[in-house]
Amino acid sequence: MTETTQRGRAEAATTEMERKPSGTRRGGGEPGVRGRTTIADGVVEKIAGLAARDVVGVHAMGSGFARTFGAVRDRVPGGRVAAATRGVKAEVGEVQTALDLEIVVDYGVSIADVARAVRENVVVAVERMTGLEVVEVNIAVSDVKLPDEEEEEQELRVQ
Repeated sequence: MTETTQRGRAEAATTEMERKPSGTRRGGGEPGVRGRTTIADGVVEKIAGLAARDVVGVHAMGSGFARTFGAVRDRVPGGRVAAATRGVKAEVGEVQTALDLEIVVDYGVSIADVARAVRENVVVAVERMTGLEVVEVNIAVSDVKLPDEEEEEQELRVQ
């Protein structure tokens, strides 16, 4: 090997080392972006359900049957499923999610205003907490809670 070739290799190695930032480790970039994060449908459903319930005018989530069935299931040992996901269905992809919500509104509120507020609250909460893009939030209003109606879940109380 000639002296010129050895000097050329040494200069190339030095130049390559100078290009690498001193804080970067081997193995492909910043440590915080190595690997993949997956978020389960149920996680997004909980976040969306809690965000929807925070909106004034939303009385409950889910249809009357779903709420009744959920109340019965809550009384069975080991059968409790988080009420936070009742009335919420999420389809989660790698970077986007779509949501379907079923709500019961209080009598006298503007359904359009409540639906708009629910969408805004759900989109902000899900995107902030998960980093997923919310592409749509479909809302089905299944009932209106009248002031003189008793709660369905109260009727099922067993003492």
